[in-house]
Amino acid sequence: MNPNETQMQIRPFTTADMETVLTIWLDASLLAHHFIPSRYWHDNLGPMRELYLPAANSYVLWQDGKALGFYSLYEETLAAIFVTPAQQGHGYGKALLAHAKQQRQTLRLQVYQQNRASCDFYLAQGFQIEAEQQDPHTGCAEWVMAWSA
Repeated sequence: MNPNETQMQIRPFTTADMETVLTIWLDASLLAHHFIPSRYWHDNLGPMRELYLPAANSYVLWQDGKALGFYSLYEETLAAIFVTPAQQGHGYGKALLAHAKQQRQTLRLQVYQQNRASCDFYLAQGFQIEAEQQDPHTGCAEWVMAWSA
């Protein structure tokens, strides 16, 4: 379904969204990061619930009464952007990213190099690779990317 076909809303995250957002995050993380053991993602549900989401400015994309994705900003860092796997490839990620770009003049993010779909998505959306580093938690190579208005 095209995001423009029915009413889409991106609104601020509330605590009532917590479990839905965590489900989107876990399902999308497991799909996108097949190169990282699934236990890593399951082990991070608690920190996501208790630390990361409460510390960030997050927004949830709703359409037809269902949450389909979200993003989180921490200062100028795009800390998370996830779309439920069944709805990926339909423009929801672009809509979320466009909304995030309206919130900040510059955005930075880290993305696993093995997550080619996300790397290609960010490059297509105007991000540029600034650096390469290793994620201290997973040991995987990642790129630091940035975008400026």
